[in-house]
Amino acid sequence: MELSDAYIDSFIPARNELLLEMERFAKENHVPIMQLAGIESLNQLLRIQKPSRVLEIGTAIGYSAMRMAQALPECSIVTIERDTARVAHAKSFIARSEVANRITVIEGDALEVDVESIQPTFDAVFIDAAKGQYQKFFEKYSPLVPSGGVLYIDNMYMHGLSDLDIKEVPRRKRTMIRNLKHFSEWIMQHPDYTSAFFPVGDGLLICLKR
Repeated sequence: MELSDAYIDSFIPARNELLLEMERFAKENHVPIMQLAGIESLNQLLRIQKPSRVLEIGTAIGYSAMRMAQALPECSIVTIERDTARVAHAKSFIARSEVANRITVIEGDALEVDVESIQPTFDAVFIDAAKGQYQKFFEKYSPLVPSGGVLYIDNMYMHGLSDLDIKEVPRRKRTMIRNLKHFSEWIMQHPDYTSAFFPVGDGLLICLKR
């Protein structure tokens, strides 16, 4: 049986005015942020895991970084974003929050950032950036996660595009869909990770490092 959006929304706690402002800004300016059901599920998993350091790939305007920091009072967040305008918005929004002292925003392409500069390790990595580059992000940053750590990857469902025959997908998105499918097949067979797909929001993949 398919759950209604209203029923799912009934489990989503109220957000403060700053978060609501960010949600409105994202909608009005077409900035992709996590769906509410997705971020609530991610945060509950993080509460269970209790990481002390989280690395985020794909800051956007800082919404998910702030939500994670609020859910994890003892955790510090390092987040990477390559879009200069979004970095500026993220820093502005974060500065107005009560969690600003626990979030570090790094401007740069995550595939070019010097890993040594953000050492040593992270208990969790959250990837929500260019979908066609997920495997490259995973391969670059998974060494920073020790055994028992978790990598969370959002937007694995891609609004249903991944269910379509590749010929039905808009041409500009075909390479991304192929890469996403290849990544999902690759990680599910990876001997170093136990992975599971959670059908919440736009699809959340959870990879536990053995």
